[in-house]
Amino acid sequence: MSKVALGFIPEPLNIPIDRILLSRKIPPETTSLRKFIQIRASIEEIGLIEPLSVVPTDKNSNHYILLDGHVRLLALQQLNCTEALCLVATDDESYTYNSRINRLSTVQEHFMIRRAIERGVTAQRLAKALSVDVSQITKKLTLLNGICPEAAELLADRQFSSAISPVLRRMKPTRQVECVELMVAANNVTIAYAEAMLVATPATMLVEGKKPQRLGGISQEQIAKMEREMSNLQVQYKTVEQTYGQDVLHLVLAKGYLAKLLENKAVSRYLQQRQPEVFAEFKTIVQTVSIDQ
Repeated sequence: MSKVALGFIPEPLNIPIDRILLSRKIPPETTSLRKFIQIRASIEEIGLIEPLSVVPTDKNSNHYILLDGHVRLLALQQLNCTEALCLVATDDESYTYNSRINRLSTVQEHFMIRRAIERGVTAQRLAKALSVDVSQITKKLTLLNGICPEAAELLADRQFSSAISPVLRRMKPTRQVECVELMVAANNVTIAYAEAMLVATPATMLVEGKKPQRLGGISQEQIAKMEREMSNLQVQYKTVEQTYGQDVLHLVLAKGYLAKLLENKAVSRYLQQRQPEVFAEFKTIVQTVSIDQ
């Protein structure tokens, strides 16, 4: 049985920072970015969580080329650290590590913060480690309070503002699910979209049973129109959701049939001479590789 070669040495190593060579230039403005400030604060408070990725320059050298972790290395240098925990790669291949990393979604971040609090970490220490105000930790901690499980599941893989949660809490569970479905379908999980749907939500679907104060510049007639359009959009969304699989199957079968049809030279020649517009459309369908096209 063949063995799979490991991409890294199993155990991380502490490597002197002055032996780590950069593989790309770090822009000067990096140190002023919020992400850098958060990373530095986190390292200062609780240490380096994710090791750097390096590869030896050659077999006889004690220097290493940095593959991933340039911002973390810069933070370590600013904190006057002399060593960095590193994963040593066994092969230097042109592999972009960050392109393979799935960043934490907002819901995942909520669960991690809640788990840390349950284990005794204070909100103040978390705020310091993440370089945010304590109020932000509180908002992230209570993110899913009042949000029904179905809506939370739809948001599980999304990154969104914690300010959306208070808007959804004002809606009943069924309406929460409807609104989140629409936001996800439109790829627009924003506070502005959520507030617009709140205004367009009938009073019977709100927790308090009364309409929120109307947005500036929007009349009652416009709000009523928004309600009707939102209701129609929800019906259309459900209809598309129910027929999507069948429609895709029909399109695939149609594409296969047209491809076979155009392979017939006599048919192809006839269409080119007598129905050039139809031939062009058929050819476009056959060449389509994605539904988005």
